Amino acid sequence: MAKQKFYVVWEGHKPGVYTNWDECKRQVDGFEKAKYKSFEDRAQADQAFQGNYWKYVKSAEPAKTTTGKAPRSSIIKDSLAVDAACSGNPGDMEYRGVFTATGKELFRVGPLPEGTNNIGEFLAIVHGLALLQREGKPSMPIYSDSLTGRSWVKKGKANTKLAATGRNDEIFRLIERAEQWLAKNKITNPLLTWETKAWGEIPADFGRK
Repeated sequence: MAKQKFYVVWEGHKPGVYTNWDECKRQVDGFEKAKYKSFEDRAQADQAFQGNYWKYVKSAEPAKTTTGKAPRSSIIKDSLAVDAACSGNPGDMEYRGVFTATGKELFRVGPLPEGTNNIGEFLAIVHGLALLQREGKPSMPIYSDSLTGRSWVKKGKANTKLAATGRNDEIFRLIERAEQWLAKNKITNPLLTWETKAWGEIPADFGRK
């Protein structure tokens, strides 16, 4: 007698834990980029469902080669890439997010006066997190080439020393909104490092270097 398996559906018509393949198949058939996996144990399946899909199917950060660089083949195509640009410090700041596989722009904000690049990177990541939450994609990774931006997001606060001048009120409003969102929402999307030296510029790059 075949041992029973348990099927976790993270993204499908109706996410949950299923006790047979037929039920699981109904939830993933016809659902674009469905995310699911089988487990031998019910407790493990329940725990996995409460966790992150990428933790159970592959490492969240790409493996390194013997040269210390991650190969381009390790890029997760089904992901969001974000980036910011700033003309001066402070200066006109803008940020955007694109679908990594195609480069299709999904959002763009700015330019806004008297901002910084780090603020733009922070806002871009939070904007991406909120967008993916609204679209029901809690497991889709977000790539960023900004260590500072990711650090601020994980801490839940933009640790900027930028002075308020009146001209950059909109930037401070966006920062406040982003920090409030982080305080109220759990981050489930993996925040991944874009390996610029190995892969070239991030797909969301503004091309102004």
